[in-house]
Amino acid sequence: MTPELLEQAAELTRRREPFVLATVVWRRGPSSGKPGAAALVLPDGSVRGWLGGACAEPTVIRESLAALASGEPCLLALGEADEARAPPGARSVPMACASEGALEVYLEPMLPPPHVVVIGRSPAAGTLASLARVLGWAATIVDDGGTIADRPDDVTVVTTLDLSKVEVDAGTAVVVATQGHYDEDALEAALTTGAGYVGLVASRARAAEVARLLEERGVPPDAVAQVQAPAGVDLGATDHEEIAVAVLAELVALRAAGRLNAVVEGVAARAEAIDPVCGMTVDPLTTHHRAQHAGTRYYFCAAGCLARFEAAPSTFVGQHVAG
Repeated sequence: MTPELLEQAAELTRRREPFVLATVVWRRGPSSGKPGAAALVLPDGSVRGWLGGACAEPTVIRESLAALASGEPCLLALGEADEARAPPGARSVPMACASEGALEVYLEPMLPPPHVVVIGRSPAAGTLASLARVLGWAATIVDDGGTIADRPDDVTVVTTLDLSKVEVDAGTAVVVATQGHYDEDALEAALTTGAGYVGLVASRARAAEVARLLEERGVPPDAVAQVQAPAGVDLGATDHEEIAVAVLAELVALRAAGRLNAVVEGVAARAEAIDPVCGMTVDPLTTHHRAQHAGTRYYFCAAGCLARFEAAPSTFVGQHVAG
């Protein structure tokens, strides 16, 4: 990976924007892709960097978008139709280039880490935000009453309860630690965000009272039932710092169970066509090789396939169909 591409990946990570890191891990020449060559594939299908030529790139983009949607990494083996080298578990895709080259590309979805939003200025709030940053998670403290003591420099502080100003999605945990100052207001705001987790730091008695007050305000009971209260694993009587550890332990357990995963929006729906000569998938929007026959437009991966088709169209019509 080039330093420039590394900087771009770091910037996307800082902005919490998802992408796929595609890296060539093996090649058989002749092939334009070299081991270590890398590219970033964004949800809109755009590519930054270089992996290979016209045969490889459309397939890498398509499979990268699928990896973004699933969140699962993939080893992509690109070669001749009878290529036997692909290791177990690899996604094997025939590549009919005249060069007879082959590639293996590792596709790693880089999704934003969980985001912890702590509402309140208690010692537990600062500790929880600090611990989240130790894990590499994003952290934001929300409080409209003043400064937050003992917070790390890389934790964002928002001084308004308007959570529309905070990035919240299914990968976000909102923890209310307002110590009774404005629990109901904070929870009511949190329940409108679509956060993957909403918790309240409070005793069981206080949590029950807050739930009753929320329902009196007209908050639907099913929404109130989403609040985890008391938040955190049960450690018994603890101090503020230990409460923060208990809450984070619960969030880590949820993360391990597959929750608090970021939702990748705007994944491009790629237009696809099948080369009628070799059967490869082709991007009809970018390929330069096209032909019209009997009222139908056909798309080709390379000039060689186009020439073979034009020489005898009826030989290839209907040979390969998408499926």
